[in-house]
Amino acid sequence: MENNHDIDKKFNEASQSLEEPATFPGFDKVWAKVEEKLDKKEDKKRIVPIWFPYGIAASLIIGLGAFYFINKNDVSEINKPAIAQKTVSPKVNSDVQAIDSTVKSNIEKEIDGLKENHNQKILAYEDAKIFDNQEFEKGFIPKENSIIIRNESNEIVPIKINNEVPQVSVDSGYKEKNIEEVVVLGYNKTQTIPRSSSSTTVNSQKVKNRANQSFLNSLQGEAPGLAINSASGTPGSSKINYNNIRNEFKQNNNISQTLIGTVSGLQITPNSGIPGSSKPILIRGMSTLNASSNPLYVINGKISDSKSFSTLNPNKIESVSVLKDASATAMYGSRASNGVIIIKTKKLSRKERKAFEKLQKVQDSINLSKQVQQRNNEEYDAFAENPFELTKNQSVSTFSIDVDKAAYSNIRRMINNGETVNKNAVRIEEMINYFKYDYPQPKNNQPFSINTEYNDSPWNKQHKLLKIGLQGKEIPTDKLPNSNFVFLIDVSGSMNEPNKLPLLKSSFKVLLDQLRPTDKVGIVVYAGSAGMVLTPTSAKEKNKIIEALDKLQAGGSTAGGQGIELAYKLAQENFIKNGNNRVIIATDGDFNVGASSTGDLQTLVEEKRKSGVFLTCLGFGMGNFKDNRMETLANKGNGNYAYIDNLQEANKFLGKEFAGNMYAIAKDVKIQIEFNSKYVKSYRLIGYENRKLKNEDFTNDKIDAGELGSGHTVTALYEVIPADVNSEFLPKENDLKYTKNTNDENFNNELATVKFRYKKPDGDQSSEIVQVVKNTNQSFSSSSDDFKFASSVAWFGLVLRNSALIKNKDLKDIESLAKKGRGKDDEGYRAEFVRLVETYKSTQK
Repeated sequence: MENNHDIDKKFNEASQSLEEPATFPGFDKVWAKVEEKLDKKEDKKRIVPIWFPYGIAASLIIGLGAFYFINKNDVSEINKPAIAQKTVSPKVNSDVQAIDSTVKSNIEKEIDGLKENHNQKILAYEDAKIFDNQEFEKGFIPKENSIIIRNESNEIVPIKINNEVPQVSVDSGYKEKNIEEVVVLGYNKTQTIPRSSSSTTVNSQKVKNRANQSFLNSLQGEAPGLAINSASGTPGSSKINYNNIRNEFKQNNNISQTLIGTVSGLQITPNSGIPGSSKPILIRGMSTLNASSNPLYVINGKISDSKSFSTLNPNKIESVSVLKDASATAMYGSRASNGVIIIKTKKLSRKERKAFEKLQKVQDSINLSKQVQQRNNEEYDAFAENPFELTKNQSVSTFSIDVDKAAYSNIRRMINNGETVNKNAVRIEEMINYFKYDYPQPKNNQPFSINTEYNDSPWNKQHKLLKIGLQGKEIPTDKLPNSNFVFLIDVSGSMNEPNKLPLLKSSFKVLLDQLRPTDKVGIVVYAGSAGMVLTPTSAKEKNKIIEALDKLQAGGSTAGGQGIELAYKLAQENFIKNGNNRVIIATDGDFNVGASSTGDLQTLVEEKRKSGVFLTCLGFGMGNFKDNRMETLANKGNGNYAYIDNLQEANKFLGKEFAGNMYAIAKDVKIQIEFNSKYVKSYRLIGYENRKLKNEDFTNDKIDAGELGSGHTVTALYEVIPADVNSEFLPKENDLKYTKNTNDENFNNELATVKFRYKKPDGDQSSEIVQVVKNTNQSFSSSSDDFKFASSVAWFGLVLRNSALIKNKDLKDIESLAKKGRGKDDEGYRAEFVRLVETYKSTQK
């Protein structure tokens, strides 16, 4: 047996033969102690373990060497040893980390060279000690920092050095076999540290505590070495349901397992890297998530960057447009998720011009598709236009007045946005009544004056038009009774758009400016449920009311019926006798909880109108606008209805025309007209299709009708086929045996008799006013400006509805007639109508 000196000498020679010398501190001394122990074991005469103190020294030296490479704070609990043929690879559970890969690599690099000469591979791991077979056979449990040396038969064996095995004599009878494996067990105190595997522990409780942050922002900092970038998804792509992920997160779940399966088509790729490195985990689905907020720049049809844009001479730029949402991502994909800035310069090459024109066509196609999608979600009740009636068969026509103005502003929105106008959104009576007309004030304490005019029809030659106009009595604002207003505001999720809740708030502030200190305002809101946010408060506390408005935020479903119930209850509890009690509902009409169907809402408001509380409906928004429900509420709830498409419209309806829209001077106003068959062969009512009444309803005070406000004007048009005209639009006559075919009575040139019935705002019995219309034969040029303008508005509405009962549909003629009838137009509303016709005409080329 070689002595220890010879062993050390050979060991050093073997180490020096490597390309890189072993630099493990104290390595030679450690092995010297081991060899010394083995030599002493070989000596059978020495049974007393004299090597014991040297073993302690060896374990200290090995510990100091391992401490040199491994930081004490980087030690984690390892539950099981994993034995491999060439390397030590301890298995770890999901809560701990394997030995730091860099440390392991460095140690193996230092010792790996021993393999060639010593036929073994040794891995040092902090302080270690060697225990003998007797201890192991007795059920020895390895304690902190132990080294076990096993052979292929899983037996503990002595170390083989330079193919020479030391002679060992122990009572248990060791067998001399070659070393096959070295296993390292590190039992120590558990301390969770960052792992370099693809599994990363996230503290879900911390994520939940950050409810006001986005999910991705909540993850940042929770997973060391993980970079998470957020960006808005494109329409049609998979989107992460952050709420579901928060609920599904459990302690020790890893990010990959939580996200996979949550999003269809999502791929999560963990990059290799040691803890603390900057190598990220890439999360990819339909597109790569990117935290950049920079838009995409397109200059003359070519994708560019902000640097190129900033270097452009401003004088050479012809136009700059911005695309966002679906328009941007549909054209350029996820890279345009933050929007696209399209720049066109004044001078373009032929190639650039073609590229730009192609880009414009794609953009127009996307916009059109978007508009169609929006319109598909809007709801309008379909109706057929009124037909011609034969006077000798049916000489009487009865209808309720309509002071609503929503149709005109809604159509204006569609035309200005370049949309195709939905013909069911075109209610001609609301278009006509959007404008004021120069009618005289009533006399003899009557609530309104009656005005008629009979002249030629502009769209059908030989036909005539009969215009009937009502002018409501104008009451000064300071003479109006005190108001008790309850604002019923929709704050559901569908109202979370700039032209909905934000515009609504600004509109109500316009209304507040019209109120006096003696007026009161309460606020009720509804989303998933209804609630009161402001008890009836004096209008002199304007700041308090505005503060309550500003705090409103959109979110949730829409329990409209419940909101109406609560608003009426609040209005009734604060009812002002002989006052102006009114609920003002502001919504897009998208009710989906509780009483939500048109029939349910009609039944609800019909019951509530008995309380003496009036109703005003204000419609907002587009895309999912429910016009049919809004109109039903107004028609059946003693109310009126307006569509607010911008702040200018809010200022008109709630500011300038406040008294007429918010204070009724007459309710249940009905009109019945009887035509004289001597002069009228046939007639039809223009518009008012959903306001027609049975003839017997005219004298029935239980039948609801429209309201007339202070200073309001209401206009209706009848198209008449004179008795001496054979028109292609005449209905077929039936040869009736008992029906009079001639009218022998002489009514002194009476064309028709018009009757009006109305009730006072707080009354239950109606009063009647009668006026006779004379038959005249005047030229169209002599007609009033109001007649010409009202005719042009009705004509435009008939064209928008693609009426089958008109011959001339030339928009140029409509525009020309509107200009002739513009007359006195202090507010510019009639001039706006002319521009609207011009705009629509340009889209029809």
